[in-house]
Amino acid sequence: MGELTDKIKGSVDETVGKAKQAIGGHQGDADLHDEGLAQQGKGKAERLIGKVKGALGDDI
Repeated sequence: MGELTDKIKGSVDETVGKAKQAIGGHQGDADLHDEGLAQQGKGKAERLIGKVKGALGDDI
């Protein structure tokens, strides 16, 4: 994937993860909350990869 794709995918995963955390916390669903935490972490990693690709070029 390219730089922009990684950044967009990361942002979407972060947003969905935050929503799952909020819903899970509000409803008392620990599994959904934890799933949201994991998805948010995945999104942060994807955005970081996109930043690295931007700095080093899409050739990596």
